[in-house]
Amino acid sequence: MKINATLLTSETPIIKIQIGDKYYPKSILTEENVNIQNGDSEKIVSRHLITEGLVLLDTQMYYSTPRTVSFEIDEESVVMNFIYSSNVETYIDQLESEKYSRKNTHNIFYTNNFKATFNIPPFTEINYLSIILSKEFYYNIINEDWQLHEKFSKKILEKQSSYLTSKYLPFTPAIQWVTSEIKNCTREGVLKRIYIESKIKELLIHQLETLIIKPLETDKINQEDYDKLLEAKKILENDYRNTPTLPELSRLISLNEFKLKKGFKACFGTTVKSYIIKLRMEHAKELFQNKKATVSEAAYKCGYKDVSHFSAAFKNYYGFSPQKFKINTDIIQFWLIGFSLLW
Repeated sequence: MKINATLLTSETPIIKIQIGDKYYPKSILTEENVNIQNGDSEKIVSRHLITEGLVLLDTQMYYSTPRTVSFEIDEESVVMNFIYSSNVETYIDQLESEKYSRKNTHNIFYTNNFKATFNIPPFTEINYLSIILSKEFYYNIINEDWQLHEKFSKKILEKQSSYLTSKYLPFTPAIQWVTSEIKNCTREGVLKRIYIESKIKELLIHQLETLIIKPLETDKINQEDYDKLLEAKKILENDYRNTPTLPELSRLISLNEFKLKKGFKACFGTTVKSYIIKLRMEHAKELFQNKKATVSEAAYKCGYKDVSHFSAAFKNYYGFSPQKFKINTDIIQFWLIGFSLLW
């Protein structure tokens, strides 16, 4: 499989990758980094995780003038696509794509010989996370006969380019979190391969869930209100230790409380309060796993003044106390280290 991305105005290759199409569970994940900067007029930062049958691209771009990027994949592939920016004009051969990208949306598509062009507007931060899988790799993480994606799988077997869903769907909190974990992964060697593949499977579950457990209709929410809801979500994510009250959040985004509560649930599949709890609990888990924080430290860093309230919230969210979670995490880390030594 060959993957190429080129900036047409200068024919500068941004991405140039060639891998095999087979699925080898013991192949090591390698990393490449692209960093192109030209003062304030051009910036391209792209991180690539690569192994047999899999390429993960985390790409940010910024230009002071309009640019066009050409992107090609020369073999059959399944692409899990996550878009973090709006207003990129898109043209894809063999696929009826939405003309303009929408911020914080996702989809999965199959393509046989993918060719696309992206017209990038000036003075706009562009960010895509794309997970490109060979057909063999994809069918090693999901059974081709599962009714869960029966129509999509049939298109793949018939070699007909197709989307999993007719249009890109908003990120759920779970998708937002897992993509963040992938972007911030610092593991190395065998553990990195195990971790990234497990997160790809987790992401696939969350993407397929959007087909089964559909949120309330978001078509009734206009673009202006949707942008305000995304702003509210970003405010919570930027400081979930000291979150505003609902009336305060409503004033910050200039949207009344009723539309805030109903729209947030419709777009993101959770209430504002539940989302704050999720952000805090996921951060607590990360603190325990990566930084070996004490329960008191985690409570403080997650915005709880009372450790007992934090412990109760943690147990209610995960089903066991922070102390028990820390013990289990230490055991798992010990097991993974021993497992990696066997490879």
